[in-house]
Amino acid sequence: MIASRPDWVISRQRAWGVPIAVFVREKSDGSAEVLEDEAVNRRIADAFEQEGADAWYMDGARERFLGPRANEEWKKVDDILDVWFDSGSTHVFVLEDPVHFPGLAGIRRKADGGDDTVMYLEGSDQHRGWFQSSLLESCGTRGRAPFDIVLTHGFTQDEHGRKMSKSLGNTIEPQAVIKQSGADILRLWVAACDYTDDQRIGPEILKNTVETYRKLRNSIRWMLGTLHHFRPGEEVAHAEMPELERLMLHELVEQAAIVRRAYAEFDYKTVVASLSAFMNTELSAFYFDIRKDSLYCDPPSSLARKAALTTIDIILDAILRWFAPVLSFTADEAWQLYKPDAEPSVHLTLFPDGLEAFRDERLAAKWEMIRNVRRVVTGALELERAAKRIGSSLEASPLVYVTDKKIFETLFDVDLAEIFITSNAMVTNEEPPSAAFRLNDVPGVAVVVEKAVGTKCARSWKILPTVGDDPEYPDVSPRDAQALREWKALGMAV
Repeated sequence: MIASRPDWVISRQRAWGVPIAVFVREKSDGSAEVLEDEAVNRRIADAFEQEGADAWYMDGARERFLGPRANEEWKKVDDILDVWFDSGSTHVFVLEDPVHFPGLAGIRRKADGGDDTVMYLEGSDQHRGWFQSSLLESCGTRGRAPFDIVLTHGFTQDEHGRKMSKSLGNTIEPQAVIKQSGADILRLWVAACDYTDDQRIGPEILKNTVETYRKLRNSIRWMLGTLHHFRPGEEVAHAEMPELERLMLHELVEQAAIVRRAYAEFDYKTVVASLSAFMNTELSAFYFDIRKDSLYCDPPSSLARKAALTTIDIILDAILRWFAPVLSFTADEAWQLYKPDAEPSVHLTLFPDGLEAFRDERLAAKWEMIRNVRRVVTGALELERAAKRIGSSLEASPLVYVTDKKIFETLFDVDLAEIFITSNAMVTNEEPPSAAFRLNDVPGVAVVVEKAVGTKCARSWKILPTVGDDPEYPDVSPRDAQALREWKALGMAV
């Protein structure tokens, strides 16, 4: 915009504006000489401070300001500065006026050896407006740009891409959205937008935002409920955790890097997109789904249950802090329930530190193979469910044929039934039958779904041959019988 600027003048003729408060006279060579007189400039500055810029246009202004030099051939310039000059010079008063802006007077930019960054935020029409007038004015008076970062914002349109207009009846009032859906819905829509381009908003778009919010809120509610009985001192050390918990904490580390970088770059849409995908796909549809059995049915003394609670505690703490700038009210409401005895507000906390210790690339690579196998099994279960041969996945006992040696060896120490959410599961390296289910993008893996053998546990709903082995609790599995015994000893309802 600077390179293609069509004109380089300091004035655009208008009937109003800030005057170019100088006196000039024509020289013999046809050029103009500008009066440089400290006394004259002081009289002008004092008048402007007391009476405003209109003092320049008052009757007798020439004689008043020139004083003893009024008899010389100086002409008062009545042109005005570019109409953007007013806003273009605001940085002087905002950043350098300790009287009216005491809180900002101590700013020291990186160029001056400080740590502060000055950002200008405006619409794309200001490339030729405020952004540019500020740049020109500051370079002319201070020899540098007034900002370190310029952030360009698009315009808000209706959901069909049309400019909002009262005559068209397509305006969306923020107050109406807040009244109907709450402020966090509006905040979530704003944060999810690519603000560098024009944004669209309307009833259908807001429906999608409400659905996104609902899923996020439900995941947060589930974590809060799950942690209700989790007490300090019950934490499990990272090294003692099962692989699944260590995998989720590794993924949390990756989220931390994405979120911190996105916030630092004002890339809020990535914050929303990444955290939403993590919570919906990695947590709700994968980790929580697998771990509900241990959380609901394992004995209180179970290491797997305590490790899961420890992991969920770490995840929720990070999620609420990361979402606080976007879902301000929801995050703070959840924080009051989550840590009422810690900081009184999530907005008084910092982003979590120390997560990098959970990084484990080797484990992540191993579990990528396991999750690929799980996708094949899930696909096979869906076909069985669609054919009405099974209802719940717990009615199944998949037989997994793995001819890929590396994958086969990876599955040796994995509780496959737990990962597949089935009552039982077996793996073999034999050649699969031709009718076995396969996925093209997971070669070397095929699945045949068989019915689970045994009796349905009244507590976990797993179908197991061991149900009834404990005579005290004949309608549940031994694991569930032990859990019931421990809960009873603790005086808890079962």
